[in-house]
Amino acid sequence: MTTDEAMVRLKKGNDKYLLSLKNDSDISPALREDTSVNGQHPYAVVVTCSDSLVVPEDIFMTGLGELYVVRVAGNVVAESQLASIEYAVENLHCPLVLVLGHTKCDLINAAISGNAEGRIKVLTDGILKAIGSEKNDYKAACLNVEQSVNVISSNLHVDNEEFLVQGAVYDVEDGHVDWL
Repeated sequence: MTTDEAMVRLKKGNDKYLLSLKNDSDISPALREDTSVNGQHPYAVVVTCSDSLVVPEDIFMTGLGELYVVRVAGNVVAESQLASIEYAVENLHCPLVLVLGHTKCDLINAAISGNAEGRIKVLTDGILKAIGSEKNDYKAACLNVEQSVNVISSNLHVDNEEFLVQGAVYDVEDGHVDWL
């Protein structure tokens, strides 16, 4: 699958999601058996927040084996996330890496307000590097996504040169995805 085909598939999935009441994608026993025998063949890596409101498989109306999802609070990309992404692009031949931020992110709001303590501060410090003094939730989410896209683009070392790193922001209120 090409990067363009992967993008079209995600966009069509989000369009379907906006009108759906449930995800009717394939998670059948037959597909589970097939993927256990023949392996997974995801067409995209989605790097996104751990927030329970952000479920990429639903947002893009995908079934089992279609997305390789890397989740971390605030979609902050560090070495372990890079390693996971690199694995998927190099070994599973994913043509698209999507960094998916979202509106109303608790971690971004913690970074903006300066209220983070303990280990959470490691994540909010990374977000602050991306957003600077930005106080608008949506703009901060976009800046944070752009930072993660840049980190991936400049640090991913793979032989597969046929892949794209793309950013987007998911609106938790209405379900649409803004492509950056």
